[in-house]
Amino acid sequence: MKNEDFKAISDTIPHEPGVYRFLDSDGTILYVGKAKSLKNRLTSYFGDKKHTQYKTVLLTRNADRIEFTVVETEHDALLLENSLIKKFQPRYNVMLKDGKSYTYICIKNEPFPRVFFTRRMIRDGSVYFGPYTSKYRANILLEIIKKLFQLRTCHLALTPESISKGRFKVCLEYHIKNCLGPCEGFESMQEYDIKIEQVRNILKGNLGSVKKYITDTMKEHARKMEFEQAQLLKEKLIAFEDYQSSSTVASTTIRDIDVFAIHRDEQMAYVNYLKICNGALINTDIMEMQMNLDDDPADLLGYTIPLVRERFDSTAPEVIVPVEVTLPDPSLTVTIPQRGDKKKLLELAENNISYYLKQKKRDELSHQKKVSSAERILTTLKNDLRMDAVPLHIECFDNSNIQGTHPVSSCVVFKNAKPSNKDYRHFNVKTVTGPNDFASMEEVVYRRYRRLLAEEKPLPQLIIIDGGKGQLSAASASLEKLGILGKVTVIGIAKRLEEIYFPGDSLPLYINKKSESLKLIQQARNEAHRFAISFHRDQRSKNFLGTQLTNIPGIGKATADKLLRAFGSVVRIREADPAEVEKVVGKANAKKILEFFEE
Repeated sequence: MKNEDFKAISDTIPHEPGVYRFLDSDGTILYVGKAKSLKNRLTSYFGDKKHTQYKTVLLTRNADRIEFTVVETEHDALLLENSLIKKFQPRYNVMLKDGKSYTYICIKNEPFPRVFFTRRMIRDGSVYFGPYTSKYRANILLEIIKKLFQLRTCHLALTPESISKGRFKVCLEYHIKNCLGPCEGFESMQEYDIKIEQVRNILKGNLGSVKKYITDTMKEHARKMEFEQAQLLKEKLIAFEDYQSSSTVASTTIRDIDVFAIHRDEQMAYVNYLKICNGALINTDIMEMQMNLDDDPADLLGYTIPLVRERFDSTAPEVIVPVEVTLPDPSLTVTIPQRGDKKKLLELAENNISYYLKQKKRDELSHQKKVSSAERILTTLKNDLRMDAVPLHIECFDNSNIQGTHPVSSCVVFKNAKPSNKDYRHFNVKTVTGPNDFASMEEVVYRRYRRLLAEEKPLPQLIIIDGGKGQLSAASASLEKLGILGKVTVIGIAKRLEEIYFPGDSLPLYINKKSESLKLIQQARNEAHRFAISFHRDQRSKNFLGTQLTNIPGIGKATADKLLRAFGSVVRIREADPAEVEKVVGKANAKKILEFFEE
């Protein structure tokens, strides 16, 4: 909406109190506001843009028209504004950031009610206290309740009918004195409900009445000379007084009040809430609000206080605030303290915001500085090897053979500087005979990356070859055949001096022996060597039989197994009496075996 568009309608806007709405071309409400004088307030949005906040300029630019509603009083305007904001959630109004999952303490609506934690509110008549922003504090409350009152924790339906019919038996909780056994009628519903009423008092912050209940009950037991029960209650009273002393605000004149402090910066507003019941601080929370326009503290508190009181189920008749605030409930007393205990409470709330912001800033800086060890190591490796990309995916190759027999190779994979065992691969060398490490390396590297390319799987950023210039040249030849030599970094590591070689460069690179990047290269090399040796050992074990018995023409694995079970080893088979061999495998097979060993 342009200035001239507003001037065209400005004569129709009264100087009365009311609520105004900015709407876009689709009729969506962008912003809802209240004003003592609609004319004056709306005029302030237009005119000299130099002194107008950018967000306000953005609002007027996106707005297509203005609607307003005239009301009798400013208080009526506040009520209507709150109602419209709740209903339409306009994008330019202040937004309360509330992604928290709060804890409640529930007194279940059932015979012999249970008392427990919950994060879900079910509308079944149960009573919920909270929300508790501190799970630690809520735990203290539950612990003191368990210590003072022996309440049941089972889920049994303890109706009078089921108890009278003897359907239930006491459990371990009864025997360890955590429950008085209402399931078998050892505790009446009337006695249990008296305890539940005291639980309600604790959760409401009415600690004085709870202390009186415990004291009166203790004296009653003492009067009846039930000294053991009286002593137990005395211990509970001491525990309760310890809790009370840690929960009470240092003033006996303060009863039920809500305290709100506020702090603003350019983008956000922070409101700290203290809930005081009977002089005890029973709850506290800090709300964050994202400001979309230049809202003043009074407007922000006017929006926040009703929401917070509703959420925390507050019925306190007095609200302490730092600035004059108009609230929807005219019966509330709004106090701006200048001195005394109420002023100290307001300062406490303001200090809470200060500590919260310091902690938040520290957390943000810590998050920015916090770099994982893997990221640090890989960045160092990237710099040491002059790579273009961080090597998040590393593969390392090694060969294993004994005098050229059963040549095998291994490929181990590291992702984010950690071994990725499920991606390890081993290879039986197929095209090489004899001890030829260079040819073996050329074959397995070619097979590995030909397959990755065929399956369109990502290539590693770094390939490590266990060996010096010869093995590296063989691997590079395969990568060049596949057309990926320049797309990945490939290095060779020579064992003797831990020299790092690059393809086509005769001069090695020496990395500091204490460097984390060299340790990662060594770890990959050692893991590839271990995996290759392990695979080679397995292959030798599997093929040992084949080289001795199954290589005999006409002798299969089943026949060889029979012989080994009977004689224990190939040496004994060779030295055995032909008749004994014949008994095990038959005349024809025995003849083949004996002829083979005689050659």
